[in-house]
Amino acid sequence: MRVISGKSRGCKLKSPEGLSTRPTTDRIKESLFNILAPDLYDCRFLDIFSGSGSIAIEALSRGAGHCVFVDSNPEAVAIVKDNVDSCGFNKESRVLCMDSLEYLKVAKAGLDIVFIDPPYRMGIVEKALELVESKLNDGAIIVCEHEKELELGESYGRLKLHKRYKYGKTALTVYKIPMKEVDY
Repeated sequence: MRVISGKSRGCKLKSPEGLSTRPTTDRIKESLFNILAPDLYDCRFLDIFSGSGSIAIEALSRGAGHCVFVDSNPEAVAIVKDNVDSCGFNKESRVLCMDSLEYLKVAKAGLDIVFIDPPYRMGIVEKALELVESKLNDGAIIVCEHEKELELGESYGRLKLHKRYKYGKTALTVYKIPMKEVDY
């Protein structure tokens, strides 16, 4: 596994052993960052259920301003810290070992992009969407990676379904919060 593009392009990343972590494939990662590209520069990015941290590290490599990585597995968190360090993103990163849903309950508002990739078939995506909505800036983007059979709702509070993408057994569902209209 490696960083695909940006200032840390080619940097090799470690991944936790075993089946409890599903690294996002390069094909899906490239598609994800094509979706996020216009909104990535200097954004505040949250990667919950971060596993190896490859998604948020890719975001930093491509210009995100600050990333928070959250995972409850201490082994995964140690690997995220190693990956962040080896790519040179310590100043732009915060790595937390805690339950991702618990983090969403206490997180500060002001997020621009959130990537949600929990264990499949456990009903966690919907819970995360309900919790994260109040932490988002206007215009924020949420991307959920999940099993393709899961059909998420059209909206969660201010979050409105933008688009669904399917890649083999995996799907990405993208939500956006509309920008508030300004009266002149």
